[in-house]
Amino acid sequence: MSNITLGIIGGGQLGSMLAIAAKKLNISTVIFCDDKDAPAQNFCNKFIAGDYNNKEKIIEFVNLVDIVTFEFENIPFETLNEINKLKPVIPKPSVNRLIQHRLAEKDFINKLNIRTTRYVSIEKKSEIESLEDFLPGILKTTTLGYDGKGQHPINSIEELNSLNLDFSKGYILEKLVKLKKEISIIITRFNTNKYEIYEPIENIHKDQILRNSKIPADIDNKIFTQSKDWAMLIAEELKYVGTLCVEFFIDRNDNLYVNEIAPRVHNSGHLTINAFNISQFENHVRAVCGLEQIPLKKISNAKMINLIGDEISLYRNVSKLNDNEFFFDYLKKEIKEKRKMGHLTTLI
Repeated sequence: MSNITLGIIGGGQLGSMLAIAAKKLNISTVIFCDDKDAPAQNFCNKFIAGDYNNKEKIIEFVNLVDIVTFEFENIPFETLNEINKLKPVIPKPSVNRLIQHRLAEKDFINKLNIRTTRYVSIEKKSEIESLEDFLPGILKTTTLGYDGKGQHPINSIEELNSLNLDFSKGYILEKLVKLKKEISIIITRFNTNKYEIYEPIENIHKDQILRNSKIPADIDNKIFTQSKDWAMLIAEELKYVGTLCVEFFIDRNDNLYVNEIAPRVHNSGHLTINAFNISQFENHVRAVCGLEQIPLKKISNAKMINLIGDEISLYRNVSKLNDNEFFFDYLKKEIKEKRKMGHLTTLI
């Protein structure tokens, strides 16, 4: 094994795939997660279960690792900041603090002269009557939310008034665009200020959960270039190290908008495991551990489907897949509706 031990906070499927990528590079992994049944414990060298505010567990975790990274962004900033005083947290905790707050994230993107949907902060009930111009829209909590959590489609002021909003929390209302399609860019920035950037990935969501991803994306050259340029600008401005995803909307007039930034490896990039010589997960491990940067080479076009809930059962019972199909079972103990249980990538 390498003399590097990588700590990963979060024990879901992204943590699992980071641990697998690290093992390929002879890096041992310790995963710290608040879910004792987290599936990533099946893939790491050591697993620590504990609340993210549990100081004893945090110290136990920190003492076992050299570098710390994370698989999802909703980890308390205070926890990451305390860990960072003892061992380097990469990406840096300040990136997480920015991305955890939807309003701050949107303001940051706009200051780079990058287009987002129109948005407005809502801090008190008396402001609701003046928001007609932002409808139809999506109401979101400013903190905590992924896969559609903390989000409400809103078509009228009456609908907005009917919600029993807790104004001790922050809210942001984003005007809907007339959506043509969604794409994502996955980029890895190394501490040498150099990049590896994957081609745009076209995504389809259902019930605000990613269902399908494919490359190549069916987009024109202008959007191809603009999406890559904007992702590079965001990564550079953040002085980011590691793999990052920028999610985009394309409207019916072929205008490009940044939807949000995910400061981590991303579901839409699962197909990079089979479609490229270096996956998004391996590139993240290489970047955060200061390993050699290897130029990306595309092996094949590909499509990926998330297996949600009971859809996993069919593939668990398949004895043999086609040679161009790659099934990944996340080994989650309990099948739940709308839960990502695995994925299937097909090279095309």
